[in-house]
Amino acid sequence: VQLVESGGGSVQVGGSLRLSCAASGYTFNNGFMAWFRRAAGKEREGVARIDRDGIATYADSVTGRFTISEDNAKNTVYLQMNSLKPEDTAMYYCAADPLYFSLTTPSLATYWGQGTQVTVSP
Repeated sequence: VQLVESGGGSVQVGGSLRLSCAASGYTFNNGFMAWFRRAAGKEREGVARIDRDGIATYADSVTGRFTISEDNAKNTVYLQMNSLKPEDTAMYYCAADPLYFSLTTPSLATYWGQGTQVTVSP
């Protein structure tokens, strides 16, 4: 299984980015996919998760600004990030597992990508 993130970059406050996570060797719609992030000097944080029924959950800090979605035909999950803030600056990682994991239990996710950097400047 390979997860490859893309779409990170540098934007100004209030800007938008769309992250992509392309999966290979993994059956997308039979499991859970999520985005996590880790800012410098901070703990890893769950951002958004989509389950096998297509139901999305979000961290409070991104609710209303971020949207997770998936394209099963392309085996890709997306994270649309709007109204970006400096505190959104972090390395963003895609995670997947055919079994349950939540935004607070990242250790249960088996597969991880290498990450894509998002930097939001004032």
